[in-house]
Amino acid sequence: MSPPTESPWWDPGKHADRAPFLAARGRITRAVRAWFEGEGLTEVETAALQVSPGNEAHLHAFATEAVGPAGERAPLYLHTSPEFACKTLLAAGETAIFTLAKVWRNRERGPLHHPEFTMLEWYRAGADYERLMDDCAALMRVAAQAAGARALTWRGREADPFAEPERVTVAEAFDRHAGIDLFGDLPAQAKAAGIRTAGDDTWADVFSRIIVEKVEPNLGHGRPTILCEYPVSEAALARPKPDDPRVAERFELYACGVELANCFGELTDPVEQRVRFEAEMAEKQRLYGERYPIDEDFLAALALMPPASGGALGLDRLVMLATGASRIEQVLWTPVA
Repeated sequence: MSPPTESPWWDPGKHADRAPFLAARGRITRAVRAWFEGEGLTEVETAALQVSPGNEAHLHAFATEAVGPAGERAPLYLHTSPEFACKTLLAAGETAIFTLAKVWRNRERGPLHHPEFTMLEWYRAGADYERLMDDCAALMRVAAQAAGARALTWRGREADPFAEPERVTVAEAFDRHAGIDLFGDLPAQAKAAGIRTAGDDTWADVFSRIIVEKVEPNLGHGRPTILCEYPVSEAALARPKPDDPRVAERFELYACGVELANCFGELTDPVEQRVRFEAEMAEKQRLYGERYPIDEDFLAALALMPPASGGALGLDRLVMLATGASRIEQVLWTPVA
């Protein structure tokens, strides 16, 4: 006997079940916009079609092409983030901006992943990245209040959005949750801790496996966690910390073991940024047999960009945790079939 097929999202009964989540999404979106406007940030809209979708090894884009009036063709991509465009706007003279952008990522689908989703990004010229930690704490409160929720929840886990987030460095988290010295022999320590490794694993492969298996599941329980000071090699778009060049001004926000946001003190050195992009694309070629072009226009603009900090937060995930939804499709008006 064949298993029963799942009803499509547009089935009236299924839509009725999703309606409370979608109504809450609207309230949260309006509240987030009002909060940023109250902070003096300008809402911007960025083009989804870009010459480069981003230059991170493990992000996969949707490719298309532009056809000109004479039939000439040029490759384009749907962006995986509005980051390049937003930073270019800072170079143009904007100082405090936010956007609620549709973004597209291939090879991603699951309870917390969808091929098309909404990214909330915001940038503050002249601000240090700790200012964005305060922003993240405020945004969780705003979302919870708009949803009428006392706690953020996910699969039986809870985090208090009104509590001050815990701040933990990556080195502290590795020691606490895995018994591993971040700056020691990572592959040997991972193997001793029972984490699967392979002979051709890079340092980054092992780092990622420790994060996923040992660290992330333990973050954001009871109250949100800010995981900060990533190794520079794991922060391709962030500037090094002045007092410890081994680590970067990068943090991620977690609640209930779920990653909600990724924030940086932004790298503004176009020469160093090119080096990092080239390294990321070489790794992408090694792993996946493809690479994306480097956006020369973005690198040229980066030379004019003022010191700034910026954040990217998955709006759909924030809505999920504020409403108690178990799958991302529950909070999307029209999920991809």
